[in-house]
Amino acid sequence: MRNDLTFCLPAPAGSAPVEWRVSDGRVGYEAAVAFMQARAAAIAAGHEAELVWLLEHPPLYTAGTSAKPAELIEARFPVFESGRGGQMTYHGPGQRVAYVMLDLRRRGPDVRRFVASLEEWIIRTLEAFNVRGERREDRIGVWVWRPDKGDGFEDKIAAIGIRVTQWVTLHGIAINVDPDLTHFSGIVPCGVSEQRYGVTSLADLGIPVSLPEVDMVLRREFERLFGPTGYAVASTENTSPGARSLSSVSAPSR
Repeated sequence: MRNDLTFCLPAPAGSAPVEWRVSDGRVGYEAAVAFMQARAAAIAAGHEAELVWLLEHPPLYTAGTSAKPAELIEARFPVFESGRGGQMTYHGPGQRVAYVMLDLRRRGPDVRRFVASLEEWIIRTLEAFNVRGERREDRIGVWVWRPDKGDGFEDKIAAIGIRVTQWVTLHGIAINVDPDLTHFSGIVPCGVSEQRYGVTSLADLGIPVSLPEVDMVLRREFERLFGPTGYAVASTENTSPGARSLSSVSAPSR
């Protein structure tokens, strides 16, 4: 296991553990965003602990701050303006979404390092399932080589898109575990349209794993990079406080 400190963003000694939540049901996108906004405001004010929230969404498309109208090919599912960095993406059943709400004032106000650490988190998680995920300088997310499809072919297996508000992070990552990959055909995923670049999942690569198995590895690797986590809460679907209007910036993903 790599221990490169470039990717470690632990909280200062004595800080409370990051709260770790997993929602069993599918969470609506607007409710999730409202919850994140309110929680980020509470973290910035020092009233709540940092949080990682694992969930699934029903099928939907989200448009980041760099999305272009032409990237929506067919609105097969609801489309939401997300406020995160990046372009068009898909969320749906079989995809593990992890929303990450961390206080970068305490961990280090370096957005690039935070994004690199999210990439490393995904890469280490995939390694546990014998999948080699890689970064690309010219493309967002984590990619895998697909020599079975042809020379130079690669598929995206995980997406990253974040927003930073008062140095508290929102949104996060999405790993394709076993989603319906045909659902991606309604958009140009993350603006990448070349034929040799596609989308894949663990199941598509012949690795049948469950979301709880992925969650277990995500938590282990998160703690190695970001520090301890606290108890898991079963669900947040019906506990979302009202959304607040916040001053924020969208950070383009690497």
